[in-house]
Amino acid sequence: MSKMMDTYARQPVTFEKGEGVWLWAKDGKKYLDALSGVAVNGLGHTHPKLIKAINEQISRLIHVSNVYHIAEQERLAEKLTAISHMDNVFFCNSGCEANEAAIKLARLFGHQKGIDTPEIIVMEKAFHGRTMATLSATGNRKTQAGFEPLVGGFIRVAFDDLEAIQQIASRKNNVVAILVEPIQGEGGINIPSNIQNYLKGLRAVCDEHDWLLMLDEVQSGIGRTGKWFAHQHTSVQPDVMTLAKGLGSGVPIGACLAKGKASKVFTPGKHGSTFGGNPLATAAGYATLTIIEEDKLCSHASKMGALINEEFTKHLKDCPQVKVIRNVGLMIGIELDHPCGDLTKLALNEGLLINVTAEKVIRLLPPLVINDLEAKELAERLSQVIKNFLAK
Repeated sequence: MSKMMDTYARQPVTFEKGEGVWLWAKDGKKYLDALSGVAVNGLGHTHPKLIKAINEQISRLIHVSNVYHIAEQERLAEKLTAISHMDNVFFCNSGCEANEAAIKLARLFGHQKGIDTPEIIVMEKAFHGRTMATLSATGNRKTQAGFEPLVGGFIRVAFDDLEAIQQIASRKNNVVAILVEPIQGEGGINIPSNIQNYLKGLRAVCDEHDWLLMLDEVQSGIGRTGKWFAHQHTSVQPDVMTLAKGLGSGVPIGACLAKGKASKVFTPGKHGSTFGGNPLATAAGYATLTIIEEDKLCSHASKMGALINEEFTKHLKDCPQVKVIRNVGLMIGIELDHPCGDLTKLALNEGLLINVTAEKVIRLLPPLVINDLEAKELAERLSQVIKNFLAK
């Protein structure tokens, strides 16, 4: 790794093959993947239907410019807008690019209304990416440190605090949008105390003041929470929604979807991407959505999430250092009462792939295809690792 920039605190393992929820290292050791490449490999590893679709696409066409119509892109856009009830979509390569598109769209929306310095409300503990604009929107000083000056135009409030947003609305007239994760991933699997009321409240404020409600579903989307998108646990429809991670099952793709007035903001020349929505990426995206639909993986994720929560609750009930277990579908967080970063390495030693976020939260994002036996094995084995860690 000496020729690689030192940007990752990598774990000491190299994988060479995978199948379903399992990965095998070069030394032959088998690992249960409860992280899915951080919510990317929703279909697990080497899903045969996905491999078939990707191979067929590679044999025909990998890339052409967005100067031309791209049939695979248009097919994926039709499917995405149908399941999301949005009007149109811009394709890019990642979650941060999708959020960049949303931020640009919101600013352009503001300027089109005659607002010279449009501002966007964002949340504490949020994570929206590592480009300069998305880093500035992110609510984590540790992530931002050293990259100042940050991009202006963001107003930060506490997550799940409608009153704070209403106060801003009463005294600021240059706000144009709210950007929020329905469930915070990097922030520690933070779930609003009442997601229906929270998103309905945000929707009401946006409607009253002609703001855009922009939902970052990069981590929570594509079936992860038991619905196609986390906001579909409520009756709320966003104006803008961003996706990536699980959309391409490992092939890089991001998407920024818009509805109503937001869908008419971008015009030719206002935004673009060289690779965004190329035939290979969108073929992978279409195959991913089709497999999730045909195999009923949204409802399966809901069932498996409930089972995993139940199993962890049973195994960890006598551990007072475990503050809370949170989950919506297969977004699972186990919060301890003290930092537990060492658990990542300890779990790795026991053949489990997890990570720790927000210092004290064990984050689990297993593939949507995980079965009952694998879910129980994950809970039993990881619970023992946690108990051993807490006993030290």
